[in-house]
Amino acid sequence: MSKLRVTRVVAALALCASTFALIAGSGAVSASAARKAQIKIAFVMPCSTCASRFEDQDKPDFIKAVKALNPNIRVIADNAQGSDAAQINQVEDALVNGAKVIVVSPLDLATGVAIVFKAQKYHVPVIAYDGLLTGAPISFYVSFDNTHVGYLQGEYLVKNLPKGSTVAMINGDQTSAPGIEFKQGALQALQPAFTSGELINGYSADTPQFSPTTAQTEMEQALTTLKNNVQGVLSPNDGIAGGVIAALTAQNLAGKVLVTGQDATTAGLQDILEGTQSMTVFKPISQEAAAAAKVAVGLAEGHKNIVKQVAKTKVNNGYMGVPSVLLTPTVITKTNVSLVVKDGAATWTDICTGIPANLCPAH
Repeated sequence: MSKLRVTRVVAALALCASTFALIAGSGAVSASAARKAQIKIAFVMPCSTCASRFEDQDKPDFIKAVKALNPNIRVIADNAQGSDAAQINQVEDALVNGAKVIVVSPLDLATGVAIVFKAQKYHVPVIAYDGLLTGAPISFYVSFDNTHVGYLQGEYLVKNLPKGSTVAMINGDQTSAPGIEFKQGALQALQPAFTSGELINGYSADTPQFSPTTAQTEMEQALTTLKNNVQGVLSPNDGIAGGVIAALTAQNLAGKVLVTGQDATTAGLQDILEGTQSMTVFKPISQEAAAAAKVAVGLAEGHKNIVKQVAKTKVNNGYMGVPSVLLTPTVITKTNVSLVVKDGAATWTDICTGIPANLCPAH
């Protein structure tokens, strides 16, 4: 082979190699760009101990709903586990990492405001989820009518307690919008009965972060103060109800005192079937998560009319009338536990595990 031909072959090989490298490099850049361009939505919940539903139901339901709308969207799911600083940091990290929408259930009122102002710096919309974010501009709010939830609990006690019964109110966190609304709603039903003497408001305590452990201590104090003379307990959710029931059990009063709840958790439904909890307020969380996902995906994809398409009403948050969806809750007692199962929010297998078989209805 001539020297000239060898030179040409080497040049040709070099050209092929450089072309291949360019193509490969271009592919790597494209893949990297695609990763960077992936739409991200942050879903930031307040705690697990305050309500187990946030990890057990809300998170998987929201992710499922988002993926059904756009499987390429990444959900950055976090839980503050009761820490204001952690929730703010989680939102800030999500914003730095390119989140296009923040969906948040604020731990408390001040944390919610701080989150909105951080999101504003990035021009990112905020959706208040389950708890109203007050005193700041937000794009959308989805929840159940929390005041009505509290009213249903108070109404249950009014309708089912004998005249002259003593009630202990073990309320939720009064630094959070839901906690305030649950208590307000309960008093709408209970206060007329207290005023008339039909019922007696024997004890009232507020429970920081809806802690079941704190609720148990509060109920122990109520029983001590009232010398066990309690016929009904206003509990805003199933977690607090569990703490209340633990205190009642220690005094051999479990099943003898009416106890309210909320969220239709597996533990709450088991307590209802066992007779230690009287009722729970069921909120179909899959509907709440689906509404939040629809708006979040729409906003992230740049669909400006999505809020108007989904919102059914407006709720005043002290700063503006927030486009909102308020879903309808349902009272669950021993007679209609099956409604929760039919909705897909619980299974008979889970509910019936660990309780006597004769207490679990045929299904």
